[in-house]
Amino acid sequence: MSILLDTHAFLWWLTADPRLSAKAKAFIDDGESARYVSSVTAFEIANKVRIGKLDFAREISERFNQFLNAGNFHRLDISMQHALLAGQMTGEHKDPFDRLLAAQCKLDGLSLVSADTAFRQFELDILW
Repeated sequence: MSILLDTHAFLWWLTADPRLSAKAKAFIDDGESARYVSSVTAFEIANKVRIGKLDFAREISERFNQFLNAGNFHRLDISMQHALLAGQMTGEHKDPFDRLLAAQCKLDGLSLVSADTAFRQFELDILW
């Protein structure tokens, strides 16, 4: 299985936050899963640290690549196709970070690890 972690799932996994469901943790910890973290997540974390919404994640933002390497995560960059699909997808959800993650899941055939119910409108395979 190939999975993409939503930003909160990535942060909760890194910090052993109890809000990460046991099912989501099992999917992330499964050695058979190809685990991806998007450049969208890097941007969202860095942006929210900068504006003071994620102070606890400052070290994660500053050492992002080291955390990816230590966790054996694959990097998923944003392509022009991802950007176009994110902008074209129907639905009321306006969060650009989420729309980009949804587009990446659709185009790259990934299941999304997320507690965010707003993703349901994009008809994704959501694991939680």
